Amino acid sequence: MTILEEMKVRRLFCDGGMGSLLQAQGLKPGELPETWNLTRRDVLISIHRSYLEAGADIMTTNTFGANGLKFKDDLEPIVTAAVENARTAVREAGHGYVALDLGPTGRLLKPLGDLEFEDAVKLYKEVVSIGARAGADLVLIETMSDSYELKAAVLAAREAGFRPDTGERLPVFATVIFDEKGKLLTGGNVESTVALLEGLRVDALGINCGLGPVQMKGILEEILRVSSLPVLVNPNAGLPRSENGKTVYDIDAEGFALVMEEIAAMGAVVVGGCCGTTPEHIRLMTQRCKDMPVVWPEKKHRTVVSSYAKAVTAGRKTIIIGERINPTGKSKFKQALRDHNLEYILKEGVSQQDNGADVLDVNVGLPEIHEPSMMEEAVRELQAIIDLPLQIDTSDMEAMERAMRIYNGKPLINSVNGKEESMSRVFPLMAKYGGVAVGLCLDESGIPDTAEGRLAVGRKIIERAAEYGIGPEDIILDGLCMTVSSDSKGALTTLETLRRIRDELGVGTVLGVSNISFGLPQREIINAAFFTMAMECGLGAAIINPNSEAMMRAYYSFNALMDRDPQCGQYISVYSGQSAGLGQTIGRSGSRDGTGADNISGSGETKGSQVPALAAAIERGLKEAAHNAVTALLKEREPLDIINSEMIPALDRVGKGFEKGTVFLPQLLMSAEAAKAAFEVIKAALDSSGQAQEKKGTIILATVKGDIHDIGKNIVKVLLENYSYEVIDLGRDVPPEVIVKEAVERQVALVGLSALMTTTVPSMEETIRQLRAASAAVKVMVGGAVLTEDYARTIGADAYCRDAMASVNYAEQIFGA
Repeated sequence: MTILEEMKVRRLFCDGGMGSLLQAQGLKPGELPETWNLTRRDVLISIHRSYLEAGADIMTTNTFGANGLKFKDDLEPIVTAAVENARTAVREAGHGYVALDLGPTGRLLKPLGDLEFEDAVKLYKEVVSIGARAGADLVLIETMSDSYELKAAVLAAREAGFRPDTGERLPVFATVIFDEKGKLLTGGNVESTVALLEGLRVDALGINCGLGPVQMKGILEEILRVSSLPVLVNPNAGLPRSENGKTVYDIDAEGFALVMEEIAAMGAVVVGGCCGTTPEHIRLMTQRCKDMPVVWPEKKHRTVVSSYAKAVTAGRKTIIIGERINPTGKSKFKQALRDHNLEYILKEGVSQQDNGADVLDVNVGLPEIHEPSMMEEAVRELQAIIDLPLQIDTSDMEAMERAMRIYNGKPLINSVNGKEESMSRVFPLMAKYGGVAVGLCLDESGIPDTAEGRLAVGRKIIERAAEYGIGPEDIILDGLCMTVSSDSKGALTTLETLRRIRDELGVGTVLGVSNISFGLPQREIINAAFFTMAMECGLGAAIINPNSEAMMRAYYSFNALMDRDPQCGQYISVYSGQSAGLGQTIGRSGSRDGTGADNISGSGETKGSQVPALAAAIERGLKEAAHNAVTALLKEREPLDIINSEMIPALDRVGKGFEKGTVFLPQLLMSAEAAKAAFEVIKAALDSSGQAQEKKGTIILATVKGDIHDIGKNIVKVLLENYSYEVIDLGRDVPPEVIVKEAVERQVALVGLSALMTTTVPSMEETIRQLRAASAAVKVMVGGAVLTEDYARTIGADAYCRDAMASVNYAEQIFGA
């Protein structure tokens, strides 16, 4: 019986923490635990055996931090030994499975960091290939806080995770680390994360680390509501604190087992432990849960597309797909593509987001450019500053695959049709990368004249998709909107097709609404009327121009009249206190600063607004626009005045949005990059005039000894530098003595320390102890996934900063800025 078969008949149990047990056996602060796979094999085998004896089924290899960045020369022997150690314990116990453990690389992927997506895939594939050869039974990806790195790891596991003797694919389990609000570090939520993982076809998904079982219950409830896959839950033993230089947790084994019994009853199929849990925690948990029946999750049949941060689900309201990123009939857009002017594309995306789009169509097809390269680049840039899901719109299969591979979410795919050639090319890509396909109701015979003919093609698309394991929930059918000027019955046929797809096939529908009016004057009049009729007939998604007031009026008023907008709340929020004539744009303001980015120009102010263009560009993460705006402002105003009156307030507004949860980490960092572009222009102006921007203060940042994970530290550095602090970045895996020496010699007032791993927190505590001994005046702020405010206080820190903005706020307190 395979692990996937066994999961369906009984609950399986993971092991618990590894780091604390290694520390108890003598692992020193800063020592790399993976090296013990070779030097202390007896200890590793003993720990695995103790978990098996406690009732665990899944042994996690000691490879959490094993990758080519950390172990350049001895990665293969370390990973091989880790699998062999776990296998030896399983063989001696007579039961169990060996899970190859993949943890974060410690680096942010571009554009937020410096690691290329494909390089991340390569790093993980190397580990997976070694682990598969060594005999792992499955791949367990855990403690992921970035959905993009998560995708890289899953792709690596699916592309390299095959048994060498049989060619059989290794099952892939994936767990992430949410905060108490159900957010990933980079902004993903439960729905967007589940959509991504289900699209990538992992075998089980769930949560681990960061929180105790009590804190995980609410998040688990949300996962179970939306997931069709079995769920895995591996909490910490509560929340950590320091006692006598050791990390301890606030839930004992009995308390842990009691809550895990509740979690199993809620519907978790696989349960185990993470930091702070021991064989005793697992023993008591298995005793309580082993006889509880397994309830296999029901198929949810939800049509969902997602970005890194948002999931858009088909439901009562029609989904608005913005059509403006498309060169058809747009001479300026075509020229922007020829000029490789990505800023133009970004502005089109931002303006549509501001005006109510739920999804953005991305079409960059132009004969004179290389579409695959441009499509990949456009998707990368758009997903860096916009949190809406994207629709990849192309008939070029290379462009489609390149975009789907690097897309950070579950995209809409436009399109597939009933031709065998189309289905045989598109559906394999969907099976690999995930997505929801727009199915055009046409085939080798052309576009059927009747609704019956179009439904027949739709059925064929749905049936063919099923052969690739793609359910009907991942197909939305395009009933095909033909121009009414050439076919007076075309609109009626399309509307009938929509009704019958809804009623007979039960799948979603989509239309390119503006096709109906091609060749007619005053097209928006026809478009808006037809849009309303189509919504009444069950239109699930509409490809329209959300910047068109006529179309959005039709949309908001229809929702209000059809009880799709409770208490007319959205209608009132958009139109209250505003007035405009038919055809005018009221200018719905959905942007973070109250301005639409489509109005950002190179001048000092946005068109039709008193909000400076520089502030708007910074808040939207538009680097070129920020550069142009500050260049224009420098002709009229002093550099320091621009910094203090416009740039810093703009960054403050973004920071407040981040704290409120309306702005996510990628947007925060891209805003910082836009500010950096503006700062470079100002710095050049200051240098040429003999002036200098005064620094608020000097801060040392470091990731502590033994920890190579510096994502959080690097994010803090970017923001502090934008707030005019001089940052001395000592890097990662920094010994306490080095940090103390730099702090004393430079007489800094503030030191920031970061740690991700439980095993490295003692290094953080030792660093703080040495800093206190060397300098009573220095303040220490700390951050990292394993820390809490109470824990930070017990190890002697002055401040616990849960995110980058909290670090900026604390620095402002210390330096009196």
